[in-house]
Amino acid sequence: MAAIYSGIHLKLKSPQTSWEDRLKLARFAWMSSQCVLPNKEQVLLDWCSHALTGWHSKKVELSQDVLEGLWCYLDEVVHSRKLHSFFKEGKTVTLRLNMAQLLLDHLQDCKDGRQPAYLTTVLSVCLGILSSPALSSVFTTKYELMVSLLAKFCLVACHEIQKHTPIERKKDTKMENLQPEPDANMETIEEPKKKKTSANLFEVLLQVLSCYISVQRQQANPNRVFNLVTNQLIQPLVLLRYLLTSQDFAPYTHFHIRQQLRRDVRNKIESILQLSLFSSEQLASYKAELLQTKEDSGKRGSGGMKGPLMPVSALLSKLNAQDYCEPSLCYPVKSDTLSLMFKFFLESYGNGKGESEEEQRMLCFYFLARLVAMLDLKADGISVPHEKKPVPVSSWSQTLQALESLFNQALAADIYNIAADRIRHGEVQLIFYRTVAQTLLNEAQPSIPSWYRCLKALLSLNHLILEPDLEQLLSSAWVDAGNMEANVKRARQLMVCSLLQTYTKLRQLPHLFSSLLSAICKPGLDKHRPPLLPEGISASLRTCLLDSSPSQVLEICSLVLQNIRTNLLPHLVKEKGDGEAMEIDGGDRQQEREAASLKLSSLCQLLHVVLFNLKTLDNSSPILLIRQSKAFMEEMQQPIKDLLHLSLNSNDTSALKTPKKGKKKALKASLWEQRTQEAALLLRYTWVEVDVLFHIHCSKYTTVDSFLTSTEEESVASPILTHIGDLISGAFVQTRLHSSPSCSPMSRLLLKLLTLQQIKKVLLDNALLGESSTTALLKKAVRFIVEMEGGPVEEQEWDGQICSVDGRTYPAAYWFVVVSNLPLLCLHLSEDDISHIAHFLVVSLMHGDLERVDDQLPGSLSFSSISSQLAVSKVFPELPSLFSATVRSIAQRIVGVLRAGRSAKALPSFLMVYEKEAGSVPSENNVCRRVFSLTIIEAIVKDISAAPKAGEALVLLTDAQTKELLNLIQILTNLNPDGMNSEDLSSIFLLLFFVFTSMQTEQTVVGPLQSGGDPRFFGKLLRTLTCLLEGNGFPGILKLIHGGTLLQTALSSLLWHSSCRKPEASISSDWLDLVSAAQGFIKSLVQLIITRNSSIRLNLDQFASYVTSKETVSRQNKQLSSEVSMLSVHILLASLTSFSQTMMSNLGRNKAIDQTLTEILRRTTSLLGPTLESALKSQRFSSKAVTQPHCALGQAFIVEVVTVMLQCELAVLEAQLKNKQTALTHMNLYQAICQQILREMSSASRPMDFLVCSLRFLSAFYKAKEKKQGEEMEELYVQIIQNVNQLLKAPWLSLTDTAELEPAVQELLRHLVEKNTTRQFNMLLLMIRDGLDVSKLRAGNWKEVLSAVITVKLLSSCLLPETCSKALWLIAPQIISAMVFLVRSSSQDLSLTLPFTVPTVTSLTSLLRQGEGLIGNPQHVIQVLEALQSLPLDHLSPTVYHSAFLSIHEALFAFIKSHPQVISKAAPSFLNVFYRLVASIMLEGRQRGDTDAGADSDVYLQCSRLAERMYSHIAATPESFTAFPAFIVAQYVTELQKVTLRPDIKLHLTEGIYCILDLCMEQDIKFLRAGLNAGVREVFNELHSNYIHYHKTQRHGEDKYTV
Repeated sequence: MAAIYSGIHLKLKSPQTSWEDRLKLARFAWMSSQCVLPNKEQVLLDWCSHALTGWHSKKVELSQDVLEGLWCYLDEVVHSRKLHSFFKEGKTVTLRLNMAQLLLDHLQDCKDGRQPAYLTTVLSVCLGILSSPALSSVFTTKYELMVSLLAKFCLVACHEIQKHTPIERKKDTKMENLQPEPDANMETIEEPKKKKTSANLFEVLLQVLSCYISVQRQQANPNRVFNLVTNQLIQPLVLLRYLLTSQDFAPYTHFHIRQQLRRDVRNKIESILQLSLFSSEQLASYKAELLQTKEDSGKRGSGGMKGPLMPVSALLSKLNAQDYCEPSLCYPVKSDTLSLMFKFFLESYGNGKGESEEEQRMLCFYFLARLVAMLDLKADGISVPHEKKPVPVSSWSQTLQALESLFNQALAADIYNIAADRIRHGEVQLIFYRTVAQTLLNEAQPSIPSWYRCLKALLSLNHLILEPDLEQLLSSAWVDAGNMEANVKRARQLMVCSLLQTYTKLRQLPHLFSSLLSAICKPGLDKHRPPLLPEGISASLRTCLLDSSPSQVLEICSLVLQNIRTNLLPHLVKEKGDGEAMEIDGGDRQQEREAASLKLSSLCQLLHVVLFNLKTLDNSSPILLIRQSKAFMEEMQQPIKDLLHLSLNSNDTSALKTPKKGKKKALKASLWEQRTQEAALLLRYTWVEVDVLFHIHCSKYTTVDSFLTSTEEESVASPILTHIGDLISGAFVQTRLHSSPSCSPMSRLLLKLLTLQQIKKVLLDNALLGESSTTALLKKAVRFIVEMEGGPVEEQEWDGQICSVDGRTYPAAYWFVVVSNLPLLCLHLSEDDISHIAHFLVVSLMHGDLERVDDQLPGSLSFSSISSQLAVSKVFPELPSLFSATVRSIAQRIVGVLRAGRSAKALPSFLMVYEKEAGSVPSENNVCRRVFSLTIIEAIVKDISAAPKAGEALVLLTDAQTKELLNLIQILTNLNPDGMNSEDLSSIFLLLFFVFTSMQTEQTVVGPLQSGGDPRFFGKLLRTLTCLLEGNGFPGILKLIHGGTLLQTALSSLLWHSSCRKPEASISSDWLDLVSAAQGFIKSLVQLIITRNSSIRLNLDQFASYVTSKETVSRQNKQLSSEVSMLSVHILLASLTSFSQTMMSNLGRNKAIDQTLTEILRRTTSLLGPTLESALKSQRFSSKAVTQPHCALGQAFIVEVVTVMLQCELAVLEAQLKNKQTALTHMNLYQAICQQILREMSSASRPMDFLVCSLRFLSAFYKAKEKKQGEEMEELYVQIIQNVNQLLKAPWLSLTDTAELEPAVQELLRHLVEKNTTRQFNMLLLMIRDGLDVSKLRAGNWKEVLSAVITVKLLSSCLLPETCSKALWLIAPQIISAMVFLVRSSSQDLSLTLPFTVPTVTSLTSLLRQGEGLIGNPQHVIQVLEALQSLPLDHLSPTVYHSAFLSIHEALFAFIKSHPQVISKAAPSFLNVFYRLVASIMLEGRQRGDTDAGADSDVYLQCSRLAERMYSHIAATPESFTAFPAFIVAQYVTELQKVTLRPDIKLHLTEGIYCILDLCMEQDIKFLRAGLNAGVREVFNELHSNYIHYHKTQRHGEDKYTV
């Protein structure tokens, strides 16, 4: 047969054979083993390659089908298993060089837009060739050919991406809209092909990149590599990288190219560039070019050195070229690449050590300077190419982003040594950076975030860079920066905050403010200036002022005051002699006053913030500081008087003049007057606040209020009282601007604040309080403060700053002032004022959704958020009149809703009596009188008692009315019931209970409510009623209506509501919430009846009689037999369960109560069993339960009911038949449930509520059977232990689920070991020992080990029999050793930190706590410290970090509290572990600049509190750490010197280290000052001075009162 096929070679070459037959023969020859050809694989590959190259050179003509067939044949050959097997045998097959050229030519055609139809096949052939080392040798053996292949592939990829630019995509979209539908459908067919081609292209490209990197690494001549990459590769590589990362092309690249593939291609490109352009061999060339002097540059010839003499110039000239991509892409690609080049340069050459470190830094700087010059900045002093053009406007964003990246990299690499630059390099770096900064400020771009970040980076490099242009910087970046987007505001805020922090550290804050004041006061477009102190900048300024010395802050205040007096007041005051000039030049004068008033507002706001954050004087303040403060306060009063005098004079002048051009002109002219008045009032309020604060805290401070002295001269009455009268009457400010719509909101608020301050002064003066006119005046003043035009307006947030109060934010600011001062104002409020405030409070709470208060910005306030905070505060119940008025206002609104509803037949008697007494009932505007009379309350009780008998709703409400009721109920839920008096509590409770028993929505019959339906409404209503039950005044309600009646009515109403629902209604989440609320209500009410001993037998027997009555039982049986919804049965079982549970929990009080409760328990249990069995039987045979599982009772609920039944039976038997062995009534049911639970509990994923209920049932069932001994109990014990173990190591159980199960598992273990035998306990210990195997952890079975770890933790907390306890603590050292090994092993895998390592440490902590006095050898305890030392704290997410931090802290705390004798022996190890905690929280809690911490900030704040707590514990046990306080402080200051901590975290750590400083003796302080380094010593000195000034004086003050 071999001879038959031996002529195939000739036929393949024969011209008589058609190409189609040749292809068939070639395929046959390749596949068939019967075709024998010498070197067949090489021959067939050469034939196919020859045919394709012949067609390409136009020597052979081939049809399109044949051509595609040849490429497909070649693709099949290079990917065939046969060929790869051939290679594995050691044989060789190679491709000809002309085949490589053919592939390169095809790629060139694709780049030029001549894409062949078989491109996908060509790409596949390339992939096959490059994937095989033997075939790829045609490229890899010739480096230039590999470079050409990579360059052409990159250009093809770029062309593929650029075909789909945003402009072309829009055109395509328009064309698609014009095309008919068949064409659109055809396009959808072509789309997958296009996507597949792109994906194949980039997969082949990745393979080409990988092959190229391996070839490049084999090259021996780095100069050759540099030249080839620079000349041929760098442009296509950086262009492709830009296209893959640019957001402009993201819609295409993200859709057609996988994310991982994009990332891999980008990483390969970066590796090629770094290895080729910045190899270690090129360092000499870079030094020669960048560090050469001017003399050397003239002498150096072209042949003095091998390789590229000018690598930087060669590199940058290629990046600066314009011919390798579209003109619109040239600059973006260049700017994007420059930061990448600098990154590679720093990584390759920026890590010099010793003597070469400074040289390497300068090398990196000169390279940075060359890169910055490429950005085309018009900066004098920067050497740039001659063809440089100015930066186009559209490219500024890219320029600044590149500049930002370059500066941040320079900052991170620390290439700028300020001292070395000044001493040895003639400040070349400073001059360069200053030149760039001047360019940025001259070409300011305040609408681009990167502009601010560039300035911030320059500031971080050296503040002297920006120092000469500080005023221009403050003007452009702070004062005159216009309105902008959120991201620009954020960048501006960070830059300004960094500026403030820098000058605060330099102790040059007054110098900064001097430049700031110059920038504010210079002429400019004041109308377009943004607010000077938004919240972020204001917060940073407050922190900086607190860190500054008081003398510097006073200097700043003096500067501000001086600028007001010298630069602004002259422009506002009109001279008497130039009245005619004013008339002639009135418009210019008006504009001048407008500008001056705007500047005055800014300066007054600035002075207000500075003074409010000045450290207050106290008795320990230096005398010089007190004198300076007094002098400033006296000096400040004169400008305030001048401004107020100016305001009053302008009022008089304006009153005499008539506006010539209408009212609008007059209103416009008064704007400067309003601003002047605002500024004067703000200064006056600031002065009063600061003056009062100084007087309170510093007895040496004395000053005289000139406003009060001037009043005293004119009036006989008390100056304070006269001043209050002036404030509320309008004599203090302009009459036409006082308490009128034209009065600015800020002025109104400041007048209220000033009045409030004067009220405080009066209340502190007993003599003034005794005067007859004081009370009336105080009431008027309080009325002036609380009055507000209109009502609560739309929700507008206020940031809490007086400076930002305007027409929109005034309501929130006004409400904040009123609410925050209610304890002071409430004593002098009239009934109308109280009603006014209560009305505002309720309306704002109703209209401001309480559940959305948390969505507002942090630190901001709105009307509803302030109201909600008042409603839940502890202060509100302490204001009984206002609290009562609020409750009564809510009650009136509820009654109003009920009256607006539709009555089913006739009005309820309660509403009829209410309407008869409407004249005596207070209106909504006066809620200080009681709402319900005794007659109305009796009518409500009558309606409640009659509701079960009526069987229908008395009031029908619409959906909108129900929603309004829900809002009112939500408000009541947030109020503290203890603050309600007995009358209000009775009224509101009975009213809500009437709603529960007598109300129904009109849409219940038609369909469910959109807001959740009746179940949701009644669930919330029941929870509110339960909250009211807990009020101190609730026992008064039981005098009006029996508790048994409430229980009976509640259950009958629930059954009635459930029967009103449709039969097919499902057991939804709202329904389950209603059932849970009903259970909570019954539990609370029954507990109250038993606790108060309120006719226990009468009330509980009444409810039990109703539940067990024939009528109730027959109704439920009828419903069960008729296959209706299980809702009524669900309600009945849940109510009986809660009722029984509460009675069981109260057994053991006394014999009489126990006898009553036992009897009632027996009756309820006799009903509970049959009802449940009937329900289960009905559910089992019901077709609805099979077809509609959501209509059936849940497994968890059934198990819970059975558990309660079992516990009830046990309780009854224990109480009545202590000495008799009686079988349980439903033992068969319990046995069946137990077996089913053991089968299903750990077999598959189960709901958590079912698992918890199952574990509780097993506990009760084991307790019921523990009297029996023998094989049955032994078998049950083993089954339970094994199932619990299987459950804890179930793979579907999450960490949260395990924590939720632990209490139930612990209770079960407690029952199991309470009376177990030694044999049973040994079995449990053996299971634990087998689980604590480190080999299982290494094998990946950490869940199995975790099960044993959790069991150890829970078992150690159980109360064990004496023999079992001895056995446990005998092997406890072995358990501890095993767990220490587990912690060490798991710590090597960060992914196991949260799920395994932390629980293991927690288990060790539990052993330490419970083993106090039981673990004899201290060494067994000390080894736990070694495990804590290995726990990872780096590179963790905030959640995992907090868990690890907390576990270590708790373990250390267990050492201190439970094993103090060990601490004295292992103090160094203990402190090393704690030092890791402190160092880690300092690292994580550092200030992070632009990154917003968000919710993670709370995590690190909690950890800092834990560190502070541990410091205090260490200080509380000084005997164990006698020799170590100085070392603890040294470690702390050493770490503190490395980072800048967030203020909140620094506060807690500082308070903690203060506790350690309390232990330091004088010699310890001297030792620290002598032994610490200079920088660390400075940090310590600051810490110690603050400790002396703040903490030590406070502690000594407390010691006076300590026994």
